[in-house]
Amino acid sequence: MYGIVKRILDILISLVAILFLLPFYFAIGFVILIGSGTPIFFLQERVGKDWVQFKIIKFRTMVRDAHKTGPGISSKNDKRITKEGRFLRKFKLDELPQFFNVLKGDMSIIGPRPELLKYAKYFKDDYSAILKIKPGISDFASVRYRNEAELLNKGNSENIYLSEILPGKILLYKKYLNEIGFITDMKIILNTIKGLIV
Repeated sequence: MYGIVKRILDILISLVAILFLLPFYFAIGFVILIGSGTPIFFLQERVGKDWVQFKIIKFRTMVRDAHKTGPGISSKNDKRITKEGRFLRKFKLDELPQFFNVLKGDMSIIGPRPELLKYAKYFKDDYSAILKIKPGISDFASVRYRNEAELLNKGNSENIYLSEILPGKILLYKKYLNEIGFITDMKIILNTIKGLIV
């Protein structure tokens, strides 16, 4: 039953968010265009519900074709990140276009963050359970690992991600599966907003 309510809320919230954020979309797009040219958006294949892949939409924060010159994750000091990209990432502004993913139905407002297929395959059994629901813009892991880029600075970013960060995220994804509901979603939304302000 909550699945139906959740989808209705996703549609309503994403519609309101898109309309409210429209001026910011144009402003951010202009800043990216002036700073590093086109493309303004970065589309990347991620794993969605039932292992169905979709293209997540973000504002581009790295140099063109950055995915061809390094890993799928990035540390705070990654040289591929543009000047304006650092600012956008600091305040999670690069994530704002994902409301279109929610409206389309690929994602939910709240749910486990969508992962790259190559990383999800390392934990296939875990993700077979996690991917029974739609991925989301924010969740317990997003709040806990909001400074993920700094943690990846300690060494080989990909090794750190696979050995330390992603296993920790998976535990929090499973926590969400066990506690999924309206109250849990509201708590995550409030904690997400708090994390952006503090």
